[in-house]
Amino acid sequence: MIAIIDYDAGNLKSVQKAFAALGQECIITGSHDEIRKADKVVLPGVGAFGQAMQQLKKYELDKVIYEVVGKNTPLLGICLGLQLLFSGSEESKGIEGLGILDGNILRLPKEEGLKIPHIGWNLLEFPRESRLFSDFQTGETRKKPYVYFVHSYYLKADDETIVTATTEYGVHIHASVEAGNVFACQFHPEKSSTAGLDILKRFAKL
Repeated sequence: MIAIIDYDAGNLKSVQKAFAALGQECIITGSHDEIRKADKVVLPGVGAFGQAMQQLKKYELDKVIYEVVGKNTPLLGICLGLQLLFSGSEESKGIEGLGILDGNILRLPKEEGLKIPHIGWNLLEFPRESRLFSDFQTGETRKKPYVYFVHSYYLKADDETIVTATTEYGVHIHASVEAGNVFACQFHPEKSSTAGLDILKRFAKL
């Protein structure tokens, strides 16, 4: 069972539909017990960093996320869900994130010809091997996929050894990370066509 954490941050149904298309049993839930019992947990999200953290704390879901990480249940952060795993964001200064991983969430720099927010398809590069991207990194089908982004802020991880995918949009973006049982993508795999479904399939099989 895959639990998709519901904390009123949107983007839940599309994630659920993507897993359903893969034949995976999943639920959208804010129940602490259901999240604890799940085999895998997904932290999705769209919107503002500060408001999202307030919602997690309001429902005490931050405590459950720490429990999930502590008992090595695979956790996948998507878009804002990735950003919340870090200590804070330039978007909401003074508001602490979950602090599970170390790094900074920075505003995309203004550059002529590039719109902010960044909305669209970008090519992923893979600086190191990852369990989520193994289908793109080995064998005859080796390829670099295009995936779909919607964001105004980006991750710069302190420890680059956890960075498993990068892209460029006026700046070098750490697009995905992996640290033990914690996985996260700045892009939306549930909106990234076949490539995105391949990534979610790998997560479901962990």
